Amino acid sequence: MSAPDVFAPATLGPVTLRNRTVKAATFEGRSPHGQVTDELIDYHLAPARGGIGLTTVAYLAVAPEGRTHHEQIVVGPDTLAGLSRLTDAVHETGAAIAGQVGHAGPVANGRSNRVHAIAASAMPSPLSMQLVRAASEADLTRVTGAYVTAARTLVRAGFDVLELHMAHSYLISSFLAPGLNRRKDRWGGSLENRARLARQVARAVREEVGDEVAVTAKLSLGDGFRGGVTTDIGLEVARLLESDGTLDAMQLSGGSSLMNPMYLFRGDVPLKEFAASMPLPVRLGMRTPVGRSFLKSIPFEEAYFLDKALRFREALSTPLMLLGGINRRDTMQRAMELGFEYVAMGRAVLREPDLVDRLRREEVAQGACIHCNLCMPTIYAAGGTHCPVRSPGGVGLTAAS
Repeated sequence: MSAPDVFAPATLGPVTLRNRTVKAATFEGRSPHGQVTDELIDYHLAPARGGIGLTTVAYLAVAPEGRTHHEQIVVGPDTLAGLSRLTDAVHETGAAIAGQVGHAGPVANGRSNRVHAIAASAMPSPLSMQLVRAASEADLTRVTGAYVTAARTLVRAGFDVLELHMAHSYLISSFLAPGLNRRKDRWGGSLENRARLARQVARAVREEVGDEVAVTAKLSLGDGFRGGVTTDIGLEVARLLESDGTLDAMQLSGGSSLMNPMYLFRGDVPLKEFAASMPLPVRLGMRTPVGRSFLKSIPFEEAYFLDKALRFREALSTPLMLLGGINRRDTMQRAMELGFEYVAMGRAVLREPDLVDRLRREEVAQGACIHCNLCMPTIYAAGGTHCPVRSPGGVGLTAAS
């Protein structure tokens, strides 16, 4: 069979997409009071008007302690109206919209949230200088229920897709990583035990929403640190989730927001700019050898997760989204030829929100993003995440995860 056209309509579970392109969830920094703003809507309207098939809202927390910091949106009755306004606006462009549903776990800043973070096991937090406590049975029951409640609210708000965040050392990922999960109970030890929370959440969400919306998961194909999720572990978790039949697709990501974020981003390391955007204690910490090692320099190459992702493609029948430095039209079509169903882009459409339409019309063969990663420090800047560099004649999203 011939490979599908990446720019032709496709389905994702019960959802019809106008093409197979996905704007990956990249933290927007446009909800200073934990509410949807006009700026957040405009941020997603830009790639939606620019031809993207599915835009993903990051990062929608299921509980107050599940935010990375207090400005993030917690899904609930008080945020429903704003979320509905956001989905209505995106739908008017012909694009579909996903909500990334998650709990930050040890990546949460407990001091900012004014509630201690939780993780698989207790650990010190470099973000809050507090102790992250080990989640109790009651916590895990509560959090699973919070995922269900958030899922129902997002369906009511008009989202087409729910993306369950199971990567980047967030809560579910902290259970999967053997170096972060030192538990001796039914949530620790064997991979089957460590994957219990991921499967429980996916099953509970699917039972709640049925086929009203598509349910996907962001999974790690490698965390990039000793004791993190490896490709072998990630693949086995994916097999377990596939056997449960709870997901319509998986998005393959990598890296750790806690231990090695550059494993996800690759390319230049804007250490000076990143440090300048941090609170003073973190800024001082980043000047130490340990702090400097947090942002490791890893060379960029087009589709840098492809080799690892191919192992998942060969072993699974679940539709897969290829992520990781996709910037070229031929790379996107090559992904289709290799059996991936969708391609996800972050920085490329941050730089050029209309890139998908321009690639589709063959006006350009590749995007203008140079992977300088200067967008990373702007996450914490006034106005929110944006590309500080402008393409000639193009417009970057003003004011990534």
